[in-house]
Amino acid sequence: MHKLFNAHSLPLKLMKAMILAAGRGERMRPLTDTLPKPLLRIAGRPIIEHHIVRLANAGIRDIVINHAYLGNLIEQTLGDGAKFNVNITYSPETKGLETGGGIFNALPLLREQAFIVVNGDIWCDYPFENMCLADQILAHLILVENPEHNPEGDFSITEGLLSSLPRTLTYSGIGLYHPDFFSGCTAGTFPLAPLLHATAKKQLVTAEYYQGHWFDIGTPERLKQVNQFLE
Repeated sequence: MHKLFNAHSLPLKLMKAMILAAGRGERMRPLTDTLPKPLLRIAGRPIIEHHIVRLANAGIRDIVINHAYLGNLIEQTLGDGAKFNVNITYSPETKGLETGGGIFNALPLLREQAFIVVNGDIWCDYPFENMCLADQILAHLILVENPEHNPEGDFSITEGLLSSLPRTLTYSGIGLYHPDFFSGCTAGTFPLAPLLHATAKKQLVTAEYYQGHWFDIGTPERLKQVNQFLE
């Protein structure tokens, strides 16, 4: 049985997190024609600020944010993070590198220990301080119930380990990764999902099913839904 390593027992001020904010947001157009999707507002503030505040409340003090499309607006809005009591470092991309490529590109900024990754276009009340990474495990994913827009799902959980089949649950966009998860990768554009499936086959990825509140804010309709929920 794997030995669990609880992030809450760490000095979290020494741990880093990454928020993925480089997507174009095509399905959000025309809202994203002049504004990057992470800056769309829910409950009166940009989506990405909700993540920053929750990470800060969990004790995280160093946050890396990648960006590509209209990334200058993200930097102008968030600055160096001082107003959130965190330190923000940016990982700019001349073109979107997709999820896997974006994280790999930012690894020099994330140091050599496990780091949290959060998609910039979701809202979730998962308590970041509860994330765990087991000994010898390279990643830990938070899975949620399959939503209407992803009925086929992404993964399942078998005795605590991530499984590719059956696909009964959906990846929430929240995970804890060790830098070694990306060993063997090379710089460039590549998705994260194939790497997750390959590493899961080696039984090196754990997962948990979160039954709290989660929204994938991928369309104007879902943006409206999360606003109605938070109001």
